[in-house]
Amino acid sequence: MIRLRAGAVGGMALKAAGTLLLLAGVGLGALTERNLVLHRVAVQRHGGLVADVGDGGPQAGLHGGMVRVSGPLQVIEPARDAEFNQTVPTPVLVRRVEMFQWREVRVGGDVHYELDWADRPLDATDFKQPAGHVNPGEFPVRGKQFDAGQVRVGGYALDTQLLHALPGTQRVEPDLRHLPPNLAASFSLYQDRLVTSANPANPRLGDVRVSWDAVPLQEVTVFARPEGDRLVPAGDAADGKGYEIQVGDRALTDVLPDVPLAPEFVQVRRAVAVLLAALGALALLWEHRRRDALLALGIGVALVAGVGCVLWLGGGWSIALGWLLAAAVGVAVAVWRLRRPG
Repeated sequence: MIRLRAGAVGGMALKAAGTLLLLAGVGLGALTERNLVLHRVAVQRHGGLVADVGDGGPQAGLHGGMVRVSGPLQVIEPARDAEFNQTVPTPVLVRRVEMFQWREVRVGGDVHYELDWADRPLDATDFKQPAGHVNPGEFPVRGKQFDAGQVRVGGYALDTQLLHALPGTQRVEPDLRHLPPNLAASFSLYQDRLVTSANPANPRLGDVRVSWDAVPLQEVTVFARPEGDRLVPAGDAADGKGYEIQVGDRALTDVLPDVPLAPEFVQVRRAVAVLLAALGALALLWEHRRRDALLALGIGVALVAGVGCVLWLGGGWSIALGWLLAAAVGVAVAVWRLRRPG
């Protein structure tokens, strides 16, 4: 009687252990695939699957996807303002032009006028009191933007749209030695700007000042689509943007904070999931087919692959099909072992 009870208890413990192992295997497989699906769906909104190439340079087999590239900005062909003969090793050079003009200031019902720098012509005919506050009109020179001929990050050349999205700006002091003679006769240097004022500290109506701002040479992280050795925005991205740029060497989670991390060691986790499920099935079948490891393995593969197939439906048909084939193989092995004689 005692032996019978001990055997029954041992059988129940074995079945309990088998159930726990089976559930652990299926649960680990489900958790792994669920996290992969969430990661894939999230990155697809931004253009597609991401390859983290760092500063490793262009790689084959990445067409149609996205890459995270980091490294210092390298200007191959510097930006140049030909009119002022200013060449600056920067991705983007911006010329800003201002004129000293009358400005109308309204505070409640009061109106007064003051002279100040403005980056566009101010039409005095719209003033409440235009007499005595007439502005010169059009600027003799205009503000413009000048792009470098080629800028690279991590071996990739940046598309124009990415070039214009580079963050940061810094003032550039013009080089008087390179000014054309006609402009050198009109402008002088004052506080990093060129001015036409006879007395720069006390400008007069109609005086012009010109300054330049540049995107600094800095380390950046770029998330974009590779086309050969170029990075371009992903035009088909659901987020309507298709790229991200941040200063410094930033992780993908910083660049795309809405994208969950993909699980690490995916293949190992999948193998462990199948192994746990197979051990659980073996424990549950131990009293009947204690040595049939192939049957237990077939059951483990079928269960884990079946759950994986269901989770990938709508998230990635090619992966779902792969899991379906794996599940079919597992079922076939299990049926074969169940039908074997003896």
